[in-house]
Amino acid sequence: MPRVSNTPNDLAAVIGLRVKERRKALRWTLERLAEQAGVSRRVLINIEQGSTNPNIGTLLRVSDALGVGLPELVEPPELELARVTRDGEGAILWTGDHGGRAVLVAGTKSPNVVELWEWSLGVGDLHTSEAHITGTRELIQVLTGVVEVTVGTERFTLNPRDAITFRGDEAHSYANAGDIEAQFALTVFEPVPGGAHR
Repeated sequence: MPRVSNTPNDLAAVIGLRVKERRKALRWTLERLAEQAGVSRRVLINIEQGSTNPNIGTLLRVSDALGVGLPELVEPPELELARVTRDGEGAILWTGDHGGRAVLVAGTKSPNVVELWEWSLGVGDLHTSEAHITGTRELIQVLTGVVEVTVGTERFTLNPRDAITFRGDEAHSYANAGDIEAQFALTVFEPVPGGAHR
């Protein structure tokens, strides 16, 4: 299986291949996966053909429906004694309108998936996320700038070195609340993908 590149076209091709392989291993039709994931058949066709770079929400719905963690769709399939992700090798899965980006730099395989992300938010950037599967938890530590985290209806402002733990199974968002680029580390724990739909 090909190694993931951080270019959007290469990443889309790898994701498409892995989604198609997993779907076929389950002996599912496109229609069944579309129903399980809550996305259209056309979206799945585009994903499997590698002609689109799906957003994080869509990827999470598809990975959950397939019963795998997000890292299994974007990272090398084999698990060695250790895996090093060099600077610039992570999978860029979101880019903001003002220069921000989200990079999945490491993750474990199912069950009990843990993801490590490197985030930056340009001034004015906002990322909203729908609720993940039941039991998902997120941890953030701000490295630079000011980040506003909203969970449900609660809003929290975090300065450099501040940290927060919150329920990722509630709708949430991250926003740059300052006048310089904000950077933070994000860890996501997702128990048994596909096993606990909201």
